[in-house]
Amino acid sequence: MKISKLNIALLGNPNSGKSSLFNHLTGLRQHVSNFPGVTVDKKSGTILLENGVEANIIDFPGTYSVYPNSSEEKIVINILTDKTNDNYPDLVVYVADATQLERHLLFATQIIDLGLPMIFVLNMIDLISEQGDILDIKPLEKYLGVKVIPVSVRNNAHLDSLTHEISAASQQIKGLEIPIKYIFTDVENFAATRIQKSLSTTSLYTAKVIAHHYKWLNHLDEDQKNKIKTITEQSAFNDLNLQVRETMDRYNHFAPVVRETIKVAKREKKSLTDKIDDIITHRFWGPIIFFAIMFLMFQSIYSWSSVPMDLIETGFASVGNLLTNSLPAGWWTDLLVNGLLAGLGGVLVFVPQIAVLFLLISLLEESGYMSRAVYMFDIIMRKFGMNGRSMVALISSGACAIPAIMSTRTISDPKERLITILVSPLISCSARLPVYAVLVGFVVADTDVLGIFNMQGLVFMGLYLLGIVGALVSALVFKAILKSENNSFLMIELPNYKPPIWKNVFLTVKEKVTSFVVEAGKIIVLISIALWFLASYGPGNDLEEATTNAQNISIEKQLSDQDRDNLIASYKIEASYIGHLGQWIEPAIKPLGFDWKMGIAILTSFAAREVFVGTMATIYSIGSDNDEQTLRQKMASEKRPGTEINVYNPATSMSLLVFYVFAMQCMSTLAIVKRETNTWKWPIIQFIFMSVLAYVGSFIVYQLMT
Repeated sequence: MKISKLNIALLGNPNSGKSSLFNHLTGLRQHVSNFPGVTVDKKSGTILLENGVEANIIDFPGTYSVYPNSSEEKIVINILTDKTNDNYPDLVVYVADATQLERHLLFATQIIDLGLPMIFVLNMIDLISEQGDILDIKPLEKYLGVKVIPVSVRNNAHLDSLTHEISAASQQIKGLEIPIKYIFTDVENFAATRIQKSLSTTSLYTAKVIAHHYKWLNHLDEDQKNKIKTITEQSAFNDLNLQVRETMDRYNHFAPVVRETIKVAKREKKSLTDKIDDIITHRFWGPIIFFAIMFLMFQSIYSWSSVPMDLIETGFASVGNLLTNSLPAGWWTDLLVNGLLAGLGGVLVFVPQIAVLFLLISLLEESGYMSRAVYMFDIIMRKFGMNGRSMVALISSGACAIPAIMSTRTISDPKERLITILVSPLISCSARLPVYAVLVGFVVADTDVLGIFNMQGLVFMGLYLLGIVGALVSALVFKAILKSENNSFLMIELPNYKPPIWKNVFLTVKEKVTSFVVEAGKIIVLISIALWFLASYGPGNDLEEATTNAQNISIEKQLSDQDRDNLIASYKIEASYIGHLGQWIEPAIKPLGFDWKMGIAILTSFAAREVFVGTMATIYSIGSDNDEQTLRQKMASEKRPGTEINVYNPATSMSLLVFYVFAMQCMSTLAIVKRETNTWKWPIIQFIFMSVLAYVGSFIVYQLMT
C-alpha cells in the first residue's frame, strides 16, 4: 500500500544525536511550533522520499523511558499511546548512541512493545571505530526484530541507507494496531499471583501505560474494558516498584545482546573524555574554567559584533536621509522614515550580537560541555534551593527566559522548579543586549585594559554578573519562604566530547535570529506606528503654541537655522500626546535620573525589552531634524533643558542599566510563567518583586553616583 503522507517520529534519549539527524534530513525545510495545548517546542520538517512519499518528521523531546519523569516526557508518552493524536507516528525512527547502547535500549524496547513500526538508528559508529571496538548489528536486529541502520550523522556515513529504509517502510505501513490482547494475559497472571519473581514485568508496565490512556481502551469490547479496570484496581500497582522491576528485567535481557553487538577492545582505563572531565569538572578548576568561558563569551559578543553593528546603524541612517531627500514631504514620509525605519533599525542593528550569543551557546551544547555545567553546579545550586538542572535554565536565560522557563519541566521537585522559574528572568537575556550596547558607551570609554580586554566588554560582563548575583540572592529568599518535604536527585548523562556539527550550529543560529527579528519586528512595527502618531500630534493647539514659543526663543537668542529647527522639534515633541504622558509619569522616575523620554521607553518596552531602543530611535528621529546621525550620536548630544549637562551622563546611564538588569520588562515571559505555574499568583509576585528590586537598585546607584 502506497501512502501519500507519512508521520515519522524521531525518538531517543537526550544526547543521542537525534536533533542532528533531524537537521540533516530536513535542512531548511523545518519550523518550530508548539504541541497542541502545551508550550513545549515541536520541531517538524518535511522530506520527499525516494518513492514520492512526502514524510512529515517530528523531532520529539529526548525521553528516557515510557515512565515520564518530566512534563516533556509525559507529552511524548501521551502521543505514543493515543492514536487519535495528530502527531501520532506511522513510523518511529529511534536514534541511539552506539557508545552508550545499553542505556539507550530501555526506551527502544518499550516502544517496540507498544507495537509501533520502528527503524533503529545506531548513531556515532565512527566513535566505535576510533575506540577499536568491533560492531556486529546482526544480534541486535535479531533481538529487536526491527531493521538496524548503523550511521554517523557527524560524518554523513550511511545516511542514504536510512532514507532508503524509510522509503521501503512507507510501502508497508497500513495503519497497524497495537497488539493489546497478548499483553493482558500477563496482567491477569500478575493480579492472580501478586508479584511473582519469575514473571516477566516487560509487558506489565506497557499494559499499565495503555490502561491509563482511555482512548486506547476504545479499541476493546466492554468485557475487556471491565476486565482491565478490575485487574488494575485489584493488582495494587506500585509505579516505582513496577518501573524498577521492569527496567532491571529489560536490562537482564538485552545486556548480553549489547556485548555481542559491540565487542569492546582492550583500552586504557580512562578514555579521553574521562581525562578531560577530570579537569573540566574538577571541584576547584571546574568553576574557574566555567567563568573563564563565560567571560570570553561576553568579550566576544561585544568585540566581534562591533563592526557589523556600525555598518548596519550607519546604513539605516543613510537610507533614512536618502528617503527624506527623495520622497515628497508629508505625513506618510515622516511615518516611514521617523516611525517604521527608525524603529526597525533600532532593533536590527543588534542582530550581530544576538547571532554571536546563540553561536557560542550552540557550540557549548554541541560539544557536550553544557551537561558538565549541570553536573558540576548541582551541589552549589542546592544551597540556593535549586538543583543542577536549574543551571540549564539559568544558562539558557542568557539567550531568552521563555525557553529557559519551559526547560524547568525536567526538574521533578515542585519547589526547585518554582524557584528556578521565578529567578530565571533575572539572568540578562539577549533582549537586554540592545539596551546594554546603547548605554554602556555612555558609562565607560571604548578603551583596552592590559592591551587584551575591552573596557566596555568588562562592563558587559559586570552587568551579567549582577544579574546572576541577583538571581542567586533572590533564590535564597524564595528558598526560605517556600517549603518542601521532598529531596530531589540529579540523574544526567554526560555525553562524550565531540566536535560540533556546523550544520546544527548554523540552523540553531538561523532559527533563533529569525525568531528574534520576526517576533521583535512585529512588536516594533505596531509600537513604532503608535509612537509616531502620539509624538506627531497633540491635544488642542499645543503643537502650534510650542512652535511659536520655540521660534520666539530662537529669535531672542539669535540661534542658527539648525539650532532653531532642533529647538522647535524638541518643543513640539514635549507638547505632543507622548510628551504629556511622559511628563505625567516623570515625577515617579525622576529620583532615578530618568526623564520623560526614558519613561515612555520603559513603558513601551514592557512588550519586550529590546523595544526600548526602537522607542528611543522613534522619539529621537521625530525630535531631531538631523537624519544623518545615528541613534547613539543623537542620545550622546542630548542636553538637559537649560543646561550643558548630558542627559545620558554616567550616573543616569548606569542607573538605567541597573534598572534593566532587574526589571521584568517582558509580558511574554509573564504569560509563560502563568502557563507553567497554572496560576496568576506567581507571575504577579514575580513582577512586583522584580519591579521593586529594579527601582530600589536604580535609585541607590543614581544617588551614589551624583
